Amino acid sequence: MNAELLNATIEQNQPLLKRIATKFTQDPYEIEELVQETFIRSLSSLERFINNPKLVAWLFVIMRNVYINNYRKASKYRTIESELTHTSHFEQLTRNGSESKFVMNDIQRAIDKLPKDNYVAFTMFMDGYKYQEIAEQLQIAEGTVKTRIHMARKILKKNLKVYRA
Repeated sequence: MNAELLNATIEQNQPLLKRIATKFTQDPYEIEELVQETFIRSLSSLERFINNPKLVAWLFVIMRNVYINNYRKASKYRTIESELTHTSHFEQLTRNGSESKFVMNDIQRAIDKLPKDNYVAFTMFMDGYKYQEIAEQLQIAEGTVKTRIHMARKILKKNLKVYRA
């Protein structure tokens, strides 16, 4: 693909995508992030759409999916955070910052010790990717992705059983 044509397409559509992004958020930083992430995710297939009249619609779908994935990711972390703070055992730990950091380090170490296949699928899932997206990225069946995530959860549950209430 011609780099000049690609740059021209991006420059031409960037203001429009910024306006579209305001439908999702009013935060200027998030708008910029949405537009950039949309173009990054579209780069592999952008050449097929450069002169296509449906280019903006296609970019909108990508932007919407990026926004939804980011929202899901943030809500997962909020859920995990609220579960940790509402558990009486963790309430005691969160009073002391160093103990809380110790717990988080244990969780991170447990995640890092996961088998590579399980680690990749689990971390992508925690980053907000859907099973189908993970399967496409790793070029494996969706059922395999679900199994790897399930096994990662079982391993983490076993390795972190000391923190159960």
